[in-house]
Amino acid sequence: MSEPIIEISNVDFAYGQRLVLKHISISVARGTTVGVIGPNGGGKTTLMKLLLALLTPTRGTITVAGMPAAAAVRRGDVLGYLPQNPRTPPGFPIDVGQFVRLGLAGKIGILGRESAEDLRHVQWLLGKVGIEELARTPIGSLSGGELQRAYIARALASRPHVLLLDEPTTGIDRVGQDQFIRFLNDLKQSLALTVVLASHDVRTVAAVCDRLACLNVTLHYHDVPENMPRELAREMFGSDLTELRTSRAG
Repeated sequence: MSEPIIEISNVDFAYGQRLVLKHISISVARGTTVGVIGPNGGGKTTLMKLLLALLTPTRGTITVAGMPAAAAVRRGDVLGYLPQNPRTPPGFPIDVGQFVRLGLAGKIGILGRESAEDLRHVQWLLGKVGIEELARTPIGSLSGGELQRAYIARALASRPHVLLLDEPTTGIDRVGQDQFIRFLNDLKQSLALTVVLASHDVRTVAAVCDRLACLNVTLHYHDVPENMPRELAREMFGSDLTELRTSRAG
């Protein structure tokens, strides 16, 4: 196992008097894909917000690439993020290429100037995610799948080490899920990414995740999928995760 790039140590978080996360400790090794699973209200989205420094732990610490989460976010080139169900107003007055270049703002500043290398990387990303021909298309006119790819390209524009995905296959049919799985695996290899994926989608989790974190206020399991107790797998997914992963590989 390679060195950890994310360390979550003894984290609690409460909204007022309501405890949402309790005694959470997770270590994410560089280059792995970790699936964060659990019921609605179990704390998955809260954990994502803590990693993005949108919230501050009530107790405990979070470091990303050796820095506190807030410092990692300020760097602008450590974390990329794909929100759940990304949407853009139909009349938003920029094209796809400009939208993807917005992903550089955290790295170079709002008024900063992109380098030639940055622009080449953005152009490469547009091709990699399959929307290069849409670079001059208004962002508000894209289909749902095209918009998701534009958001992923924007998240990767600054060459982050870590990509955070919040329910990336929600509302996507089975064919679209399979395409996303292949797409994500390809991106991960091409860019040497570490991925943290919060999802209800057992098929995606089984196909792409090296480790699982089962979260429902506390951490019920954190290990490789193959070691997950059958009883817990069936409680969480209604099926045996190891068998599903094996059947997909075949």
